[in-house]
Amino acid sequence: MNTKKSLSGRVNEVACQSVMWYNHFGGCTTLVCEKEGEGVLMSIMSFFVLILLLIVVIGVVNERVFHVQSDIALILFSLIICGGLYGVSCIPGMEELSGLLRRLGNFGFEEYLIDTVLCFMLFAGAGKVNMRKFRGNIKPICLLALISTILSSGFFGVLFWVGMKCLGVNMDIWTCILLGSIVSPTDPIAATGILNKLGLSKNVTVVIESESLFNDGTGVALFLFVKSLVTHSGGSNFFMVMFQEVAGAFVVAFVVSFLMTKLMALSRDPVRHILISLLTVSMVYGICEHFHFSGVIASVVCGMFVAARRGKMEGRIRVEDPHERYEDFWEVSEGILNAVLFVMIGLSLLALELSPFIWALIPMTILMVVLSRFGGVLCSGLFLGKKVPGNYNLPEFVMLMTWSALKGGLSLALAMSTKSILPPQLYSIVLNVAYITIFYTVIVQGLTMKKVYYRIEAHKANRAGRS
Repeated sequence: MNTKKSLSGRVNEVACQSVMWYNHFGGCTTLVCEKEGEGVLMSIMSFFVLILLLIVVIGVVNERVFHVQSDIALILFSLIICGGLYGVSCIPGMEELSGLLRRLGNFGFEEYLIDTVLCFMLFAGAGKVNMRKFRGNIKPICLLALISTILSSGFFGVLFWVGMKCLGVNMDIWTCILLGSIVSPTDPIAATGILNKLGLSKNVTVVIESESLFNDGTGVALFLFVKSLVTHSGGSNFFMVMFQEVAGAFVVAFVVSFLMTKLMALSRDPVRHILISLLTVSMVYGICEHFHFSGVIASVVCGMFVAARRGKMEGRIRVEDPHERYEDFWEVSEGILNAVLFVMIGLSLLALELSPFIWALIPMTILMVVLSRFGGVLCSGLFLGKKVPGNYNLPEFVMLMTWSALKGGLSLALAMSTKSILPPQLYSIVLNVAYITIFYTVIVQGLTMKKVYYRIEAHKANRAGRS
C-alpha cells in the first residue's frame, strides 16, 4: 500500500501528538518533542491502559450478562460507550470533554493498523487455514477474490453515484467507484476473528476465510488504480498494478519464507521458532511495502507457507514443542490484537465529523453494500457451474457468501487515506460510509450469521430430501 510519509516521519508525528496530550493534561503550553520522552511514555501508557480497561470490562460484562460473540461485543459496546460520551460532550458547558474525546479519537488508526499490527494478524489467521480444503476449493476462492470484488466495487460505485445525484451532491463516478473499492473487499481480520467462532462447517469456513484473505490484493490494486484516475495522476493500468501487487508479493513471500523456514529447521527451541516467524513476516511485509507490492497478500502467503512447512515437520515438532507453545503464542496474539483493533475502531468514532447527509447515507449504504455484494457473488458464481462448494445450489451459495461478507479495519484505513485527495465534504461522506459499512456488517450480519447459516443448511437438507 502506498503511503506519502515515511514510517519514521509518522512515528515522530505520533510522538509529538502524544507530547501535546501530556502537556495538555499537565497544564503546560510549550511543546519540545526532543525533551519530552517521559511525556510520550505517559501518554502512550495512558492510552494503552484505557484500551485494556475497555477490553476487560466489556469482556467480563458480556460474558456474565449478554453472551454475544466476543469480537462483536467489543465493537458493539465500544460503539455504544463512545456514542454515549459523544452525546454528553454535546451538552452546553462540556466543551473541554468534547476536545478531549476528539484528541482521543485522533490516535492514528491508519498508522497503527497498516504500519504496525496488520501483518501479524494476517499471518496468524493464514496459518490456521486448512490447506487440503483450500486446494479443494481453489476455483471458487479465486473467482470470489478476483471477479466478485471487482464487480461489487463497480456495482456499488454506480449505485452510489445515482444516490448522490438524488441527494444533489456533486460526486463523480470514479470517486464513487473508489468508495466501492474501499467497502467491497471482505476484511480478513473480521472474517478470521468472528466467523471462526460461530460454528460454521470447516468447508464453508475455509472458503470464506480464504476469499477474505486474498481479495484484499484485488481491492487494493483497484483502489490504487481508481485513485490515480480521481487524482488525474495517470500512468496506471489496472492489470499492471494488479500484477505488481500480487506477483511481487508472492515472489517475496515464497523466497523469504523458504529461507527463514530453513533457518527454523536448524533450531529445536520453540521460542526461537516464534522469534523467527515474527522476523519472517516482518521482513516480508517491510520488503513488499518498500517496493509497492501487496504486503497484505504477502503476509497471507507467508503464514500459509510457514504453516505448511511446519506441518511437514510435525513428528519432530511434537517432540520439541509438546506443549504447543508456538501455536498458543500465535492464537493468543491474534486474540489480543483483534480485541485491540475492534475497540480502536469504536474509539476512532470519537473524531468522526458526521456528514449532513448521514440519515440518508445509513439506509442507502446498507442497501447498496448488500446488493453490490450479492451481484458480484452471483456473477462470479455463474462460472462455477455445478461445482458449488459445500453441495449448495447457486442461490444458497450466493446468500451465504453475501451475508458472511464482513468488513473491518482495513476498509477504515483505506477510507482515511483519501483525506489528502478529496474535498472535505466528499471525504466526510467516504468516511461516514466506511463506518456505516463496518458497523452494519460486523454487528448486524455478524450477529445473525449463525441463524442465516442454519436456515441455508435446512433449505439444503430439504432440497436433498425432495430429490
